[in-house]
Amino acid sequence: MHQPLFRDNTDAGQVSALYQQHAPQIFTYLRLHLCSKEDAEDVLVEIFLACLESSAFHRLAETQQRAWLWRVVHHKLVDFYRKGVVRQRVLNVDDVVQEIYYDEDLSPERLMERSEDYLLLHELVKELPLTQQQVLRLRLVNGLRCKEIGTQMGKSEEAIRALFSRALNFLRSTYRQKKGEDDD
Repeated sequence: MHQPLFRDNTDAGQVSALYQQHAPQIFTYLRLHLCSKEDAEDVLVEIFLACLESSAFHRLAETQQRAWLWRVVHHKLVDFYRKGVVRQRVLNVDDVVQEIYYDEDLSPERLMERSEDYLLLHELVKELPLTQQQVLRLRLVNGLRCKEIGTQMGKSEEAIRALFSRALNFLRSTYRQKKGEDDD
């Protein structure tokens, strides 16, 4: 016949405090060494059951209890692998695909479309006059303000704004035309 796990409420309180203090670190350690969360949880329960069933454990000093507990962790891991009960994690393929493509922008189709869009936009930028190309590059790539671009190019801020606006309008309208032709 088994002895009761607790002699009194103080034993239960001590084990509860011990669990609260050490379980998170032990669980993290177990997750590093076991394939599944469920296996780690099972072994964690076995470790603290061993603690409850040990009559000598409650007489140990705190540092000795910690050392004893980690020794049990090691032994329970060894026992787990000896049993050969290592469970392979089973995943539903539909769930994995859904998670991978949860962000629609990361789907292969969308990435391919974006790549084609970039190529088209690159070709359209080549059609712009060199000054507009330079203004676009300085503004969008280098992040300069129109006033700084004007100073660098020897033009007024208003002239740079006009060049930038014309370049964007040309790209926008031509891009829409080309995309409309591709969709037909």
